[in-house]
Amino acid sequence: MSKGRLIVLTGPSGVGKGTLLSSLLQRHPELSLSTSMTTRKPRLGEVNGKNYFFVSRPEFERKVAQGELLEWAEFADNFYGTPRKPVETMIQAGRWVILEIELEGARQIRKSFPGALKIFISPPSMDELESRIRGRGQDSEDAIARRLRRAQAEVGAAKEFDVQIVNDDFEKALSQIEKALFETVPAMC
Repeated sequence: MSKGRLIVLTGPSGVGKGTLLSSLLQRHPELSLSTSMTTRKPRLGEVNGKNYFFVSRPEFERKVAQGELLEWAEFADNFYGTPRKPVETMIQAGRWVILEIELEGARQIRKSFPGALKIFISPPSMDELESRIRGRGQDSEDAIARRLRRAQAEVGAAKEFDVQIVNDDFEKALSQIEKALFETVPAMC
């Protein structure tokens, strides 16, 4: 049986993590994406259990207290976290599991899974990041300001990661992720 592996993909909101990840999973169906849990309301088209597990705040807090989450963080007034059991089961079965998570959660994973491959996606500039966030049309001015302030701190932490990729050219960034996964770094979990 092949050895399982945990891969953490992190970067500021609006940097293109989700788009890169979607293409990566299409190209490499052998990779598994962990489904996160959140207390935020579903966005148009999101499906419970596929995009996220949508739960109430009290239910999320109970799961934290019972140690059922690998990592968790509060972001934009909502909680996000990774259910522990499905990830551990997939890794034990030899799967490569990707977590698309925020900086705080990635730091928790570094402690609980020190062998995880940690990849940070940066924007080409803060102006470009702001343009991308505004282009989504999903956030109020206050939310945009909070996301940008947080992004400044997150970009400053990029050096904490094994691999840092600037998403200024989509195909180049995707190729760099593939290289980090399949060419330069041995299986780590």
